[in-house]
Parts: sequence; structure tokens; C-alpha cells
Amino acid sequence: MPHPWQASFISAAAPSAEGDPAPYFRREFEVAEGLRRAVLRVTALGIVEPYVNGVRVGDEMLAPGWTSYHHRLMVSDHDVTGLLAPGANAFGAIVGEGWAVGSLTWENRRHNYADRPALCAQLELHFDDRVEVVGTDESFRVGTGAVRANGIYAGETYDARLEPDGWNRSGFDDSGWARAVPFDWNPETLQTPTAPPIRRIEELAPKAVLESPDGRTIVDFGQNISGWVRITVEGEPGRTVILRHAEVLTPAGELETETNRTAAATDRYTLRGGGEETWEPRFTFHGFRYAEIDGWPGEVSPESVHAVVVHSDMVRTGWFESSHPLVNKLHENTVWSMRDNFVGVPTDCPQRDERLGWTGDLNAFAPTAAFLYDVRDLLGSWLRDLAAEQEETGDVPMVVPDVLRTGSTPTALWGDVAISLPWLLYQEYGDPGILRAAYASMTAFMRKVELMLDEHGLWSRGFQFGDWLDPDAPADNPAGGKTDPHLVASAYLCRTTRELARAAEVLGETEDAEHYTRLAERVRTAFRREYVSQAGRVVNESATAYALAIMFGILDDDQLATAGERLATLVRKSGFTIATGFAGTPLITDALTATGHLSEAYDLLLQEKAPSFLYPVTMGATTIWERWDSVLPDGTLNSTGMTSLNHYALGAVADWLHRVVGGLERAEPGWRRIRISPKPGGGLDSAWAAHDTVLGRAEVAWRLDAGEMHVDVTVPEGATATVELPLHPDRLVEHVEGGEYSWHYPASGGSGPDDITMDTPLREIQRDAAVWAAVLDVMRKHFPGVPIEAAGDHLADMSLATVAARLPEGADALKRDLKAALGQLSATDAGRQA
Repeated sequence: MPHPWQASFISAAAPSAEGDPAPYFRREFEVAEGLRRAVLRVTALGIVEPYVNGVRVGDEMLAPGWTSYHHRLMVSDHDVTGLLAPGANAFGAIVGEGWAVGSLTWENRRHNYADRPALCAQLELHFDDRVEVVGTDESFRVGTGAVRANGIYAGETYDARLEPDGWNRSGFDDSGWARAVPFDWNPETLQTPTAPPIRRIEELAPKAVLESPDGRTIVDFGQNISGWVRITVEGEPGRTVILRHAEVLTPAGELETETNRTAAATDRYTLRGGGEETWEPRFTFHGFRYAEIDGWPGEVSPESVHAVVVHSDMVRTGWFESSHPLVNKLHENTVWSMRDNFVGVPTDCPQRDERLGWTGDLNAFAPTAAFLYDVRDLLGSWLRDLAAEQEETGDVPMVVPDVLRTGSTPTALWGDVAISLPWLLYQEYGDPGILRAAYASMTAFMRKVELMLDEHGLWSRGFQFGDWLDPDAPADNPAGGKTDPHLVASAYLCRTTRELARAAEVLGETEDAEHYTRLAERVRTAFRREYVSQAGRVVNESATAYALAIMFGILDDDQLATAGERLATLVRKSGFTIATGFAGTPLITDALTATGHLSEAYDLLLQEKAPSFLYPVTMGATTIWERWDSVLPDGTLNSTGMTSLNHYALGAVADWLHRVVGGLERAEPGWRRIRISPKPGGGLDSAWAAHDTVLGRAEVAWRLDAGEMHVDVTVPEGATATVELPLHPDRLVEHVEGGEYSWHYPASGGSGPDDITMDTPLREIQRDAAVWAAVLDVMRKHFPGVPIEAAGDHLADMSLATVAARLPEGADALKRDLKAALGQLSATDAGRQA
């Protein structure tokens, strides 16, 4: 601390129970003439709202946020010089339960860090010749006020009639309040924050005020958010307005709270009376789109309620847009899910009895996160928590901060975030200090895993999450997907051993670099021996298995064609629906692209039938869902107990949108070299990607107009870029330095309905989702029950004419309808291009 820390933690005398009022702390003090500067340093076990002379200090919300409190508790600094005056002054603070005291996890276990809210604050008064300190101690008084109950999951109960008038100003009679008592807490945990604070970011007006079939008033804010509702209301004293929050409505139009699980997510405000009153909670937050309002005097007007969006105040750095409205909405939903889940900690969801910093969710999503927002400070702070928890127990926890009863063991994608996240952040920001700060944690994790390998070098033992939430996994076993979890683990180990070897090289840790390079080759050899045929087929024959083998450098160059074709075949067989979970989804479109199957990657992206990227969008989603089919086509929830409608992990495909569709890719740490290589497809005729790098703005915009390609590029000063011009007749590649550039040329390549004839093999038709859908519609009309959509290898090389000839009576009518359907599709496509 800049000035010696003299304050101590104080609390009320008794432990808190569920539903207890929040403690109010206060003390008066004198300020002499000649004050030059005053600084308030404040923290709490719980959520603190500080006041000086009746004025709320600062604009931070939910402070001090959530860290691994036993190791790191953040202290906020505020300049309060302008709030003080010579003579009598007063400091006050309300401390809610927050993460330190209140219920956490689906077990709703309380007192995870402390058995009662506690305050620690130090007001430093700087004069020309001295510094006077007013610190929390037993001279403080503690009472209660309007905050009658509060909890992160439960919500807040506020009775305005019970707010003591003037409690946080001088002259208040606190003789009825108790003396604060010391609370034992290690002062060594106190640290200055490095992550951005949580703040109110924006407000949303209601999209609609609805009356449900049961006569209930429900406000639709049009967007699933993290935050709360602010109300302005006028009514008689003692009337209580109740706000219940949910992400979705039932098909009948009532509030559906199932996705909250046991989280009550309910706020209550009791009116003081005597005029208009405005209130919002401050000691809780909710994940919601809808708020059901009960007890409102008269009718709820749209002007009287607003949703307040609350999350860590990160700087936006990445944008994407295309000519496809559903893809744009998918990207927008990804951004919203990130915002809603970066509330101090990168969580899995903001609405239910969980909201935990799951390591796997973040690891899967981290490349997307680092493009969309500046996350170096927030995730750097989170990594320090991870390292502190890891040092204490020897293992990387499944959640950070760790509040689970179950211990952790080394796991792929989850635990190895200790390696992959620092490496990703180094790549994004180009700062070796990120690696140095995390290096002990990175190597400690790998040492633990290395001891677990079998005699061949496989990670074949111990619990693994595998391809978590594979859509084919049983509802009661999300880890039980198609892909062997130890195949997943060994594949990810091939990636992390190389990342760690390269990190060691960057840091000059030569001995470690050599060791981990040898280990990387050992585990790659073991994987290939166990799981890969000489030609390049991968056991399990799952999309995830192939995606991992392709993208993690496990296969030789001469095996990639076979692996890519097998992956594309699996994707076609699935009807271009998603067949991957957390491990495979971030990689599958890249694996298809890397092996020459860009068309299949686009078809996978653009599929609207569940499970798919766009199915939730077609169902009105405004965020990314935990499961592809969290809401079923009839509007009911997929009641698995894990149906959050605000989970960012599966939005990791946005990274592919940025790099491949938009064409903007980092080629060296810190964006010193950039690869610009848009890959048009899927009927998209334009895309734009922009990213504020550490060197400045990098931007790509391409547009296909009447057969002409337009490409505009911005390269930040200090960077160089390789520009691979899309659909260029000469496959032109340009090398440029910082500046703005434009190209305009006739586009080559591409195919559409006009290229399809009765002699075209089914395999080729399947490459275009729209054409394939038109063919299937005709087939189903004439020959219901024929499984043409399966189109396995024994059918894929047949032409339409051959298939038609083998079908029963009516082949001629089939041919006519096929030609008509393709002709109509061609006309539609031509009209859209025009």
C-alpha cells in the first residue's frame, strides 16, 4: 500500500444467517484546516458500498469483486478530497453478503470465506506536514437499515421505510447501534486491483410490457443480460413491489424460471411512500431477459423500468459483420454472452445457482475473448488466482476461485488452461512478462501430468471431461460423448507440451525448452501409435477426434487429406448438424478449412436445424446456449438440469468467423505480422472484421458485387501483413506495411445451383447446403422413407441420375422436379446477387 496500512477488519458481533439484514457501518471524524488530498482505501468480505458525508463513493459495483479471497483480496482506492470539509465529517458503508459470505454453488453452501460480512477501510488525510488516518476499528458503530436481505443467487430485499435518515452523515444519533467488533483476517491478502472494476455499462428500455395468460405483468427487455432492474414507482407506504427474473417465457407466455435452478433471483422493494421513489439493487445481480413484476401500484409503464447491464468494464477491441443476418446475430449473441459472464470472474453462466469460473469454458473461448475485448488485466488477475489455488493444493482447480467441495485432478482443456491461456495472452499482446508471471504454474501443471502418463506416453488414466456436452452424450452424463475422453486428453497434451516448450524458449529457459520439446514428440508418437492409422484415419471416427488430430499437428502432411475427407464425410452424414462438444466445437470449422473442405465448414456454420450454430438464433436466442437445443422447437426447455441460455463456450466459433470469414489473423505475437486471407463461401457476399491490436487498428472488409471482388485493408503502423486476395484470378498475394490499401478485380471460382446437373455425384451436391436441402425436399416428396439423407460412402459417389434410376416407379417425375427445384434455386440465387 502507498501508505502504511493501519486499518483492521471489523464486523457485527454474530455470524450471519440466510436472510439477515446487511450491516451498516459508520464513524464520524474531524478534518482540520489545510487538507490537501484525501484517499479512501476500502475493501470487504462481502460487497461494499462506501459513503463519505452521505455521498456514494465511486462508480464501482459489486466491489471488491470475486477473487481467491484467502490469497488475494482487492482494495479499491478513491480520491474523496472533494467530499470532505473542515470540521465534522462521516464515513459509512453497507456490506452485503456477496461471494464471501452468501450461498454459492448448486449446494447453496454458505460461509465459503467468512461467516459474516466484514469491512476494512482506511481514509488517508494528507496535509502539508502530515498524514492522518481514519481506519476501521472498534470505534466504528454497526447497525442495520433498509437492506433486509441479500444474496448473489437470492436477490435483494429492501424496505425503504427502514433506511435511517442521515446514517452516513455527521450528526446522526447512532447510540442505538452496536460497537463493531474485530474480525480476524490476514492483512497479507490485501492487494491493489489490476483487473477493471465491475460497473453499470448501459441501460435497456423495455421492448414490451406484457400481460401473461395468468394476468401477470412481465417486462421483456429484448436481450438476455447480467445486471438488474431499476424501478421508478409511486405508491402508499408499505407496498412491496416484487421482481422475479428469468431468461425465457414458457410457450404459454408465463415466466420460466427453470434455468435459474434454485436461484430465487427475486428482488423486493417496499415503498417509503410520499412521492416518487427510484431504486435498484446493489448487492446482487441476475441473468435475465424478462422480469415479472408483482405488487406495482397501477399499471407498469415502460418509462418506469429499465434493465441495467452490469459487468467488468473491459475495452471492446473486436468486431465482425457479414452479409448473412443470422451469422451476424450469432456473433452478436457471442459478444453478449461474453459480457454477461465477465462479471469480475469469467463464469459459465450468470443466472443460476452456479456462476463459477469454470476453467474449461474459458479455455475453449479464450481466443474469441481476446479478439473481442482487452482481457489481459482481467484474465491476468484470474490467472494469479489460479496459480495461488494451484500452489496451495498442487492441482489446477476445475473452477477459479475454487469453492467446490470436490478436489481437482489434472484434466485436459480444463486444467491445462494454466498453459494455454498464458500462451494465448502472450500471442495476443506480445508481452513475455505474461509468460514469466505464469511460468511456475504452467510447469507445475505439466510436471503433474507427466507423472500420470502410461509407459507409452499416453494420458490414459484419471478423470477427464472429454468432449463435454457432445449433443449425443446422455443427458445425465455430459462427459459421455462419442469421443474417448482419454483420446481427447492425449490430443490436448500434444498441443500444451508444444505451447510450454515454446514458452520456455521465449523466456530463455533452454533446459526446459529441450525437455518439453522431447515430451511433445513423445506424446505425439504415443497418440499416433494408439489412435491413428498409417493412412490417417483416427479411431473413434468422431468429428472431434479428427478435428483434434488435424489442428494439433498430430498428423503428418500425407495423412491430412484422408483425415480431412473422413471428417467432411462425418459432417455430411450428420446433415451438417453439430456433433461436437466443448473440446471439438472450437476447432471443427478450422479443421475442415485446413484440409480443403471450406464448403463443408460453411454448411456446418449455416445449418439451422438442431443441433447447430444457427438453430438457437432461429429460436430467438440473444445469447449463446449451454446446449445446442436448450430450448426445443415447441418452445419448451430441454429439461436436463443444464440448460443455461447464457453460456459463452460454444460461441468459440466466432474465432473462425474473425480469422477465416473476415480474414483477419495474427501471425506473430503482438500482431507484429498479420495474415489477411478471407475465404468467401456459403453464399456470403461480404464480411468485415476489425481488431484494435496493441499496435493499433487492423481491419479487413471484402465485398463480392456482380462478379467483382472489392477488398479494403488497414494495417497498423509497426506491423506487416501478408494479404492473400480472395477469389483472385491469379491467386495474388501482396506483402504490405502499415497503411490503408484497396483492391478491386474480377472474382474467379465459386459454384452454385447452375453447376449441378443430373450427372453430379451426391458427394458434390452435399457441399452446398441449399442445393442439398432442395434435393432432399424433392426426394422426400416422391419417395418417403428412402434414407437418401444418410448418403453414406456407398451412395456418395452416385449421380442424381443413377440414384433416380434405382428408385421405384416415378423416376421421371423425380427428375423433372429436381430440375425445377434446382432452376428455382438458381433464379433465387441470381436475384440475391443482383
